[in-house]
Amino acid sequence: MSHSVAIRSAPVEAALLESVAARSAASPQRRVRLAGLKTFRRGHLGQSIAATALGTSAAGLQSKRKTNGRSAVRAAVAVEAPADPVAGGGEAVTRTDIRNIAIIAHVDHGKTTLVDAMLRQAKVFRDNQQMQERIMDSNDLERERGITILSKNTAIRFRGTKINIIDTPGHSDFGGEVERVLNMVDGVLLLVDSVEGPMPQTRFVLKKALELGHRVVVVVNKVDRPAARVQHVINSTFELFCELEATDDQCDFTTVYASGIQGKAGMEPDNLADDLEPLFESIIKCVPGPKVQPSAALQMLVTNLDYDEHKGRIAIGRVHAGKIARGQVAKICTPDGNCRVAKVVELFVYDNFARVPVDDVEAGDICALSGLPDVQIGETIADRDGEALPTISVEEPTVKMSFSVNVSPFAGREGKFVTSRNLRDRLMRELERNLAMKVEDGESADTFLVSGRGTLHITILIENMRREGYEFMVGPPRVINKEENGKTLEPYEEAVVEVPEEYVGAVVDMLGTRKGQMLDLQASSSGTTVVKYRVPTRGLLGLRNAMLTATRGTAVINTIFDSYGQWAGDMSTREQGSLVSFDMGPTTSYALFSCQERGQLLLGPGVEVYKGQIIGLHQRPGDLDLNACKRKAATNVRSNKDATVVLAAPLEFSLDDCVEYIQEDELVEVTPLSVRMLKNPRMGKKGKK
Repeated sequence: MSHSVAIRSAPVEAALLESVAARSAASPQRRVRLAGLKTFRRGHLGQSIAATALGTSAAGLQSKRKTNGRSAVRAAVAVEAPADPVAGGGEAVTRTDIRNIAIIAHVDHGKTTLVDAMLRQAKVFRDNQQMQERIMDSNDLERERGITILSKNTAIRFRGTKINIIDTPGHSDFGGEVERVLNMVDGVLLLVDSVEGPMPQTRFVLKKALELGHRVVVVVNKVDRPAARVQHVINSTFELFCELEATDDQCDFTTVYASGIQGKAGMEPDNLADDLEPLFESIIKCVPGPKVQPSAALQMLVTNLDYDEHKGRIAIGRVHAGKIARGQVAKICTPDGNCRVAKVVELFVYDNFARVPVDDVEAGDICALSGLPDVQIGETIADRDGEALPTISVEEPTVKMSFSVNVSPFAGREGKFVTSRNLRDRLMRELERNLAMKVEDGESADTFLVSGRGTLHITILIENMRREGYEFMVGPPRVINKEENGKTLEPYEEAVVEVPEEYVGAVVDMLGTRKGQMLDLQASSSGTTVVKYRVPTRGLLGLRNAMLTATRGTAVINTIFDSYGQWAGDMSTREQGSLVSFDMGPTTSYALFSCQERGQLLLGPGVEVYKGQIIGLHQRPGDLDLNACKRKAATNVRSNKDATVVLAAPLEFSLDDCVEYIQEDELVEVTPLSVRMLKNPRMGKKGKK
């Protein structure tokens, strides 16, 4: 099959092909395939779209290009002979009426916006129906933060073919969601920003897709941006495929150029069609249909869970073999041989942005079912003769935080669930869906250790819990180390910082003090420099706010887990101490006026505080106790004129800011209405001056 290939210079092309050749030297068949790939790519330098390798003539291709983008798709993608439709028989067959795809990309590269356009152009909604932006981001927290947190299923139809689409998160901390859903699909759409190119999260999710053998359709999104670098992005993407040891077929990927916000796509960046039909056609022709055994015993791997107030727990997954029907009595099995019997009460498939009830679902399709109140992610739903499929495995967590019962003087004022039993039950429920998270008992009966992929992964859980009425305390994030051969290993991450040229020195100095190792530094003509570092995960804790302050809010930092490495030694992540209240009561303007001379305050007058609460940032190392509740003495001695009190605007710390700020002897108090920081009452007065 031949696909579109971007223009490359001769040295870059030679280097990339040599990288592939080094991995293919051991196999004569791969050497023959590589020789064809070299001839194919070199023979088409100077063309932005490759002609088909099955013999499509150049003249015929040019004539089709002059029509519109849709014709280019038909010429640029080779059409395989369709497999026989699903029928009886014990051998595996390929379904031609279904495509299962996941959309993967780095955060803010336009996944959800592109899905919105696909849904609209597939006529999922009425022409006069008013729909909000980012339809798939249905969670309130997702819409507030502008990111996708949970993977979601939908489906559209294009020329008689059903396309199951899974929208996945783009942030590295939610990589467990992506790893889990890749088991349900046969191909992926890899979205790459036309300016930024492949980013750290792009590398992570693409590696997982390639390891599973999925075919990849590369979509260069936002080609309408003035600073678009289409050629550079394609070259970088091809280099990434080679670095991840993709097969020759996977390296020979199809490229589609799109503008998700305009709802346009095409096979050339300067010749987009009026709609997304070229993208739909590329999905149909490049992503293979699911290979299934329709007459075999039922096997369905539960990949996701949902909940409905009326139907209860809903299991979501792909039917790998056989057929499942409504009312069927099935087994729920695990790989260790444990099985239990349950009945499928209701059965649904995804169609046009809705769950549609059906009587049965054949192998190869993605469905949802209810009636299994205790089913877990990773379990297999089978019939009497079915066997359990391998369970789902995800990467291990790298950061942990302590959750404990609120013991501050204001405990119980705002929360609905405040006991350790409430806290334990909620954390255990989170484990049912969030496979990348772990919960362990802490040092005391009312403390629990929660481990996740990163601080954002855990703070999203904290935010959801406080909105549900929980009140508790959390400790500072700590990295999870490993012991191998008597040596301590700690997690390292790859950090990519995009910053204006005048602030490069501050960024390099900041990452250097946190034991970072520079991997690359590239300057662009627009005055922006991209710096790549390998940094210990603990060196990144609290880095984001400090870097934004040092660069006047212009730095953009992205990180992804790299590997475990040797312990980098002691490091300091915070130079300043805290301003701590030593009295309880409402703050006063009179007291805060003198307090603000010692640092930056986090609150204004009239706010209730208690002893040990952090009320500001000290301008020097070490903590400083202050009285923020002191009132002006009321005497009969008249002053000539009352001094006007002018207070600086207090800093506003979000939940994420508080978690990044606190150190070992500090905690964050989380309630439905407030987020406060305080010194840990169970620890000594560390660092007080």
